[in-house]
Amino acid sequence: MNARRGEALETLSGVGPQLAKKLSRIGVHRVQDLLFHLPLRYQDRSRLVALGSARAGAQIMVVGQIDLSSVTFGRRRSLLIRISDGTGPLTVRLFHFSAAQRAALRQGRWMQCFGEVRPGPVTLEMVHPEYSVFDDRPPLPDVATLTPIYPTTEGVGQRLLRRLVAQALASPDCLPADWLPDSVRRELGFAALPDALAYVHNPPLDADQTALECGQHRTQQRLAFDELLAHHLALRRLKQRRLTHSAPTIVSSGELLKRLLATLGFTLTAAQQRVIAEVVADLQVPTPTLRLIQGDVGSGKTVVAAAAAVCAIEGGYQVALMAPTELLAEQHLRSFCVWLEPLDVNVVALTGTLRAGARREALAQIANGTVSVVVGTHALFQAGVEFKRLGLIIVDEQHRFGVDQRLALRDKGRTVSMSPHQITMTATPIPRSLAMTFYADLDVSSIDELPPGRQVVETVVLPETRRADILHRVSEACRAGHQAYWVCPLIDESDVLEVQAATDTSIALVEAFPNLQVGLVHGRLSAVQKDTTMQQFRDGDIDVLVATTVIEVGVDVTNASLMIIENAERLGLAQLHQLRGRVGRGSTHSCCVLMYRAPLSSHARRRLAVMRDTNDGFEIARHDLEQRGPGEVLGTRQTGLQQLRIADLVRDRALLPRIEAAATEMLARHPQRVEWLIARWISDSENYGNV
Repeated sequence: MNARRGEALETLSGVGPQLAKKLSRIGVHRVQDLLFHLPLRYQDRSRLVALGSARAGAQIMVVGQIDLSSVTFGRRRSLLIRISDGTGPLTVRLFHFSAAQRAALRQGRWMQCFGEVRPGPVTLEMVHPEYSVFDDRPPLPDVATLTPIYPTTEGVGQRLLRRLVAQALASPDCLPADWLPDSVRRELGFAALPDALAYVHNPPLDADQTALECGQHRTQQRLAFDELLAHHLALRRLKQRRLTHSAPTIVSSGELLKRLLATLGFTLTAAQQRVIAEVVADLQVPTPTLRLIQGDVGSGKTVVAAAAAVCAIEGGYQVALMAPTELLAEQHLRSFCVWLEPLDVNVVALTGTLRAGARREALAQIANGTVSVVVGTHALFQAGVEFKRLGLIIVDEQHRFGVDQRLALRDKGRTVSMSPHQITMTATPIPRSLAMTFYADLDVSSIDELPPGRQVVETVVLPETRRADILHRVSEACRAGHQAYWVCPLIDESDVLEVQAATDTSIALVEAFPNLQVGLVHGRLSAVQKDTTMQQFRDGDIDVLVATTVIEVGVDVTNASLMIIENAERLGLAQLHQLRGRVGRGSTHSCCVLMYRAPLSSHARRRLAVMRDTNDGFEIARHDLEQRGPGEVLGTRQTGLQQLRIADLVRDRALLPRIEAAATEMLARHPQRVEWLIARWISDSENYGNV
């Protein structure tokens, strides 16, 4: 490899420490970064437009002689330069200018400008166009390519970036080596990497400008493929390295699992049984398991986690279950106690709100091994928590935890020679193509069927002007012996967001329903207050529970058949689907009302339409990906891997099926190229792939 590709920018002519510092603000740290800093769009500067033909809104190249130049003092000080070419005038307006610029822009000289034409008080105007000044009329533009427009920053202009990119492209020493195997490149019809970069930075005048600006030109797809492949290879390599580590071989007779299943009172679905079998097999392998269990809301992930736990416990190990909120941790604790305590399995809670005495007792039981299952929040990985024999970690809603938190919990069970097995669970299903690419270090299991008897929830979308009708619907449901949720996004009133606060809604509902019991739960209540209110709702002592989105996961009240969500247009698809999953858990027909405040944006309208039209979590995940993008859906800000710089998982999803095959070929035939390709696109990802 040529060293200059990775060298500092100062190796380029005209780049000193100050300019290098400015370039670093846009992610350009090395010569190679400059070449992969791609244009946002392109302009055709090959044709001159006569000033008399200029039209407002057009981006054009013009030439004119300066008729006058003067500084004006209106609301803002500006330099006005009037130019003409015999067909008409144009005013160039500069708000930021130096004395040298003013001196150069004197009457009689010629200006060549490129910019957007705008209406002005006297003539059409260009405000801060790109321009050059000449003593004589300049020749016609000698341009053979479209002009790139780059993402930039203060102190780094377009001309400077173009000059630096041209310098790097012109030097063979600066061009990056092509690590993609020729066989893969030819099969996909991709250009060689240096050729693709040269094209993207300087496309010919007849290039498909629409495809280029959408990122769908084949040369851009070549670069996106490299980046996606690098991320996939990084995860595959990390999985290979993880499999060189040791983990406890956990073998159980299955007797405790049989006893658990016999006491549940319901039969597991075929999907649940399949996933349990996969987990049992994982635990018996002497390398650390890292399995993602994904399943729709209500698919029964918790019981699968309990089954995995009893297998680890029968094998002589402790289990830690970590949840992102205290409410969800309390729900898991309640379920595990009901299922496991009849089997003589000790379960303890460890949350941040535990009193000092109870915490000391819990820590002692965890350390001496008298407790087999520890359920908690982030408190599980805090200092002072020591396990005697931690063999299995279960992380629920894993995308909500930062990487450092998950690493810290894993390290609680790590010894000099052993790492615990780990299962992560999510109720946000991930499209298979994304799982292949961005969870390539995990084994993925899907609970892809709901338990029998689960009701399909009817979803209705109504404007807030129908509030009276909605109140009537709540009254009727409660009169029939059922309960209702009323969800508000915020706790307190907000003039900015204009949302109905939960506290105010609670007061209003008490007045609207004098014969019903109305409760309130939100994140600022203490754990005891929340637990008391939730228990009253479970027991049927509360008819209508007003809540913030704190109840989106972990709340299971089978008698609740109605969900009202205020300002539903402000919530994402995944969150709306989670909230809707709180109802439909019994045998009664259930309904979710999405109440919105008009006018709706086009995005909000599409979100609410998706919720109305489908209950399928995997279909909702697909729409969520298209609307929000992969960074939010996958939580890639917390995976430890950098954000994608060029590729877009939605736009480039057609490339994903070929990524896995290309990675397999590179790992088998070109292992050294794998290292180089990963180094080009990704840094500091080594440790995070082990979480």
